[in-house]
Amino acid sequence: MHNAASSQRSPTTGLLLGLVITLAAVLAYAYYITAQLTGLRKLQSEMVDRNRRDSLQLLRIQNDLNSIALAMRDMLDTTEPYPLTAWSAQFDRIHQDLDAGLKLEEGLAVVNRTPEQRQYLAQSLSQFWDAVKRMFALAQSGKEAEAREQIRLSLQARQQALSTAVSRLLVENNEGEEQAAARIAQIYDGVQRQLYIFLAATLIAIAATSLYLIRSNKQIFARLAELSEQRSDLAQKLISTQESTLRHISRELHDEFGQVLTAIGSILRRAGNHLPEGSPPREELKEVQGIAQSTLNKIRTLSQALHPVLLEEAGLESTLDWYIPTVEHQAGLTLHYEKTGKPFPVETGAGVHVYRVLQEALNNVSRHSGAREAWIRLKFSANSLELEVEDHGTGFVAEKMQRGIGLVAMRERAELIGGVLAVSPRGPGGTLVRLEVPRDKAEVHGA
Repeated sequence: MHNAASSQRSPTTGLLLGLVITLAAVLAYAYYITAQLTGLRKLQSEMVDRNRRDSLQLLRIQNDLNSIALAMRDMLDTTEPYPLTAWSAQFDRIHQDLDAGLKLEEGLAVVNRTPEQRQYLAQSLSQFWDAVKRMFALAQSGKEAEAREQIRLSLQARQQALSTAVSRLLVENNEGEEQAAARIAQIYDGVQRQLYIFLAATLIAIAATSLYLIRSNKQIFARLAELSEQRSDLAQKLISTQESTLRHISRELHDEFGQVLTAIGSILRRAGNHLPEGSPPREELKEVQGIAQSTLNKIRTLSQALHPVLLEEAGLESTLDWYIPTVEHQAGLTLHYEKTGKPFPVETGAGVHVYRVLQEALNNVSRHSGAREAWIRLKFSANSLELEVEDHGTGFVAEKMQRGIGLVAMRERAELIGGVLAVSPRGPGGTLVRLEVPRDKAEVHGA
């Protein structure tokens, strides 16, 4: 019992658990990717971009320092016709540009630069410009030789030191960019590696879920097949029991009650012959005899309806020749009956089921279709026996027909004799019931 219960257990719990785990993994991975991308964006914006803008300002400062170096070289050239004071305006422009560049550079300096490094460049430039002012003061006082000497001994050395410091900062920025690029590559590699791991885990989860579903579905369908087989066996046993019971009741009605009523009728007739013609007792006996005969006829009709003995005595073809006009009269239907092909003797068991299918199909026409006319076709072919019942009524709803007990019984009867039953809509309205039974299943063996 425990194994049976386990095999029938619904896979819903396992699937929900798998869904929860999958969603948790997706959320965790999404959080991881978001954190990595946020860090990457921060690294690029706060370090790489800032470092590049800082390098641009350092290049600007270095370019101004190079301009100063060229100007001082020209100032030391004795062939120049201009006095040293003529360079004052150029130095003022360079001084303004250097101050602007230095101010921007201080705001863009990388975080890992020490306070000493931050102050060195500003202090060195301040000292350099103080020396420049003293040099131009000497030149204005007419001491150009001393001014040139100061350029040669002090200003050029200071300018070279400043250029070296700026070059060192540029090298540090380049190294910082390389480190940032390495970190970015590392982050990308980590994300890529985690992506592959996540994809592999996802594929494994999908494969495991698929295998679990396949296994569960296989068990469920196996159980459904088993239940369907049991249902089919039960239905067939019920049909067999029903036919056996109806046959027994039909025979009892036909033989026992029929014989009793026949005997009563005979006794009443003989008793009436002993009474004077026209006497009241004889007339009453005739009335009772008529009631007995009417009851006998009804019993015989009921016996035939329960189980047509004619099937066993005359076969399917003769039974249908009798049944169709009977049901046409009883149900008030107009039935068009057509037989085609060369008839062959039908085995009684198969004939009973074909007869019941026709009976149920005509009941559906009478009760549900709304039609008052139907077409019945019986076809004997070389390989099969075919029966069709067609009406032009209101048609049917497939879902209701699938659940109808009458259709289930018809299908089970078709399976019992190895046949196939098809129920399909016909045109804008109406229904076609078609039963096809292989000849080797329907024909009397040895016929």
